[in-house]
Amino acid sequence: MADSTSLIVNKEAKGGWNAAVFIMVVEMTERFAFYGLASNLMTFLTNELGQSTATAAKHINLWLGVSYLFPILGAFLADSILGRFKTVLLSSFVYLLGMVMLPLSVTVVGPRMREKAFFLALYVMAVGEGGHKPCVMTFAADQFGEGSAEEKATKTSFFNYWYLSIVLGSSIAVLALIFIQERVSWSAGFSVIAGSVVIAILIFLIGIPRYRKQIPVGSPLTRVAQVIVAATRKWRLSTTRHHYGICYEEGTEEDKSLESTTNAHLLARTNQFRFLDKATIIDEVDNTSNKSRNPWRLCPVNQVEEIKLILRLVPIWISLIMFCATLTQLNTFFLKQGSMMNRTIGDHFTIPPAAFQSIVGVTILIVIPIYDRVFVPNVRKITNHHSGITSLQRIGVGLFIATFNMVVCGFVEAKRLRVARDHGLIDSPKVVPMNSLWLLPQYILVGIGDVFTIVGMQELFYDQMPENMRSIGAAIFMSVVGVGSFVSTGIISAVQTISKSHGEEWLVNNLNRAHLDYFYWVIALLNAVSLCFYLFMANRFVYKKVQDKDDGVEGEREE
Repeated sequence: MADSTSLIVNKEAKGGWNAAVFIMVVEMTERFAFYGLASNLMTFLTNELGQSTATAAKHINLWLGVSYLFPILGAFLADSILGRFKTVLLSSFVYLLGMVMLPLSVTVVGPRMREKAFFLALYVMAVGEGGHKPCVMTFAADQFGEGSAEEKATKTSFFNYWYLSIVLGSSIAVLALIFIQERVSWSAGFSVIAGSVVIAILIFLIGIPRYRKQIPVGSPLTRVAQVIVAATRKWRLSTTRHHYGICYEEGTEEDKSLESTTNAHLLARTNQFRFLDKATIIDEVDNTSNKSRNPWRLCPVNQVEEIKLILRLVPIWISLIMFCATLTQLNTFFLKQGSMMNRTIGDHFTIPPAAFQSIVGVTILIVIPIYDRVFVPNVRKITNHHSGITSLQRIGVGLFIATFNMVVCGFVEAKRLRVARDHGLIDSPKVVPMNSLWLLPQYILVGIGDVFTIVGMQELFYDQMPENMRSIGAAIFMSVVGVGSFVSTGIISAVQTISKSHGEEWLVNNLNRAHLDYFYWVIALLNAVSLCFYLFMANRFVYKKVQDKDDGVEGEREE
């Protein structure tokens, strides 16, 4: 299927797994670079730059937040001006620039300017991420069609294996790069990261002859604005009387250009957000006009339904913020918690705290094939749904797991604090004689939760967006991760302020005196509230419905 932002040339000869595999390898390599930096950033900021635990956590959350918000701009440029292929390519070079600046910041730059140079490199990378993140996934998904149930099932498998490639890259980074950074040097580790981005760009270029490429058709946000303006101008009109009918056909040259690039289906009318339906009413001015349809006064049904798709996703987006705030603990407090536990193997080998993140990756690498090859086919026989369960059901399972996991984290940390008290280590920031294997459950649960929630989010924000806004859909999905990082920073600040005002600050540098367990339980409570809100909104969600263009009846089917 051609994405409606584009004109696909030689569809039969291009696309499919033969093209997508190149893009998946590129993403795996790029994620190797990103997680090779992010997974051990807490250690670098606290040990090398001398920042406190809370300050470093805030800086990491801020950087992650910006990295996941820039994709909104990148997606807009891709869908309206550059196209996804060019956006991925150009942003990759910007990303490479930031990666090259990293080793230079710790070798060439003097100690007094090192922190500023390092953060400058981080935010140059964030700009590059802005174009890469929202477009590379949608560009890969565009290589597959959606015209039949079999093609939809293939695309569902694609989203599973897409996330699998991300996890594979990040797991290799956690297992390999952390040891280079801590046992060789940080500059060597950062240099390996920069080299991996060079390899990713070369692989992407090699795959060019196989790709289905898209030509952008103009700003999709203009169509959003047209519906809002048209509905507002006709707010007094009734949808049942005093009009000359409903506009179903695309009438302007822009509409016809867009229609020529879309698939064989139109969106069916729905009853939600009925105020927007006023934009489709043909009034006396529209009926007597000799000119072509004014898109700022009259919009076709399909255009209005596109805007409804976006509005339906807003409450789901809001309900996912706390889940994403929870994910940030993996790169911050999980790491510091592990650093205060016994990680030795034998007499001479000590596991780096960040290496425990590989458990998440290994869990995902095991669970995704089981989910795709065992769970989905068997459940599909019961539900008759091409994905086994819907995207919203999949996300809901993941949200429950994440909430339960934070409760588990709190109990593990409470036990660690009891051991610290029993050994007189409350006032001493030393490693507690408690085996780090106690951390396994929380890392495994993070991996299982991600298989359900993250992949479900990717699929939902791709499938349920208007087809000419799918890069923006991916950016919206990623922006919730960014907002979640900012929310996590806000929660940390609030917890510090409130706990300090009551006499005992929870998040002090000495974790043996801190109350990280209380913090985890606060996150669990907020997750539980967010889960209830999600279930309420998901139960009222209306999935995209389409009808054949050539079908005069309302033969609706759910996508």
